[in-house]
Amino acid sequence: MKTELLRLLCCPSCSGELILLHVLEGEDEVKSGTLGCASCAAEFPVNNYVPRFVPEVNYSGNFGFQWNRFSQTQLDSCSGHPISRARFFQETEWTPQELQGAIVLDAGCGSGRFAEIALDCGATVIAMDYSSAVDACWNNLRDRPRFHAVQADICHLPFRNSSFDYVYSLGVLQHTSDPRSAFAALPRCLKAGGSIAVDIYRLSWKCLVMPKYWLRPITRRLPAKLLFRLVSGCVPVLLPLSRSIARLPKVGKRFRYLIPVSNYGGILPLNQKQLFEWALLDTFDMLSPAYDKPQTGTTLRGWLEEAGLQDVQIAENYLAVGKGRKPSVA
Repeated sequence: MKTELLRLLCCPSCSGELILLHVLEGEDEVKSGTLGCASCAAEFPVNNYVPRFVPEVNYSGNFGFQWNRFSQTQLDSCSGHPISRARFFQETEWTPQELQGAIVLDAGCGSGRFAEIALDCGATVIAMDYSSAVDACWNNLRDRPRFHAVQADICHLPFRNSSFDYVYSLGVLQHTSDPRSAFAALPRCLKAGGSIAVDIYRLSWKCLVMPKYWLRPITRRLPAKLLFRLVSGCVPVLLPLSRSIARLPKVGKRFRYLIPVSNYGGILPLNQKQLFEWALLDTFDMLSPAYDKPQTGTTLRGWLEEAGLQDVQIAENYLAVGKGRKPSVA
């Protein structure tokens, strides 16, 4: 943890000031130590350069397993394709020029696929995740001087009010126990005039026929390693089947989704090895989370408006994407 991060941190319980009580290793960059709250006396460890505000074992353990195993699969710098970059700018509609020099919160960073994009634009990025995926993110981006990593709960953020110019949370809210509360925690961290962008799985009639929702009552209860072994055995069979169905005239592109495997053939510019790895990763991703709570665009709009945000925009495809801006101080 870089000591400069302290100016943005506060106690997630009482919002009190945090101070370094003990530094066991490191000086300007603390590898291990303890953060203490000056108000309520709560203490939080710093382990392997990351301040930890949540228990080591929590409901997001499958995500930690997933992103540490596939730590670089979805990074543009490793895939060789601007897939994450395209999604990031399409959903946020921010520009690289706007992000340059800005302070940005990545709420639910995973292994850092979007944090990498914001860093490339010259932003200071605080990447936060509830799971141990934050360790994969740290290992991927630790050499970036403007990068910070925090393990914390999105519903109990350890950040001071009005700390960030931009906040985004992509691919996260549906996997929290209470998506509305998770979103509601974010706007207070924005500076006046700051912008927020989030997405969430879109709730529609198609959810009734998606096979993952038939399987999840079983798969989400399986230990991560066991589920991964099952997925690893099924993907080599299901992926070719999905590809065959996709080639059927007229109906193939729709019916391919009845096979419970992530098939990006013809969608993403990946080679065959990458397509298999993405299929393995995202098939595990759709079957393993403890929570999967899609929402309508109307519901998402309501959340942004309840938060007092201005210039609210909603876009809907397979996701519901919401954007807004915190009112400027007169």
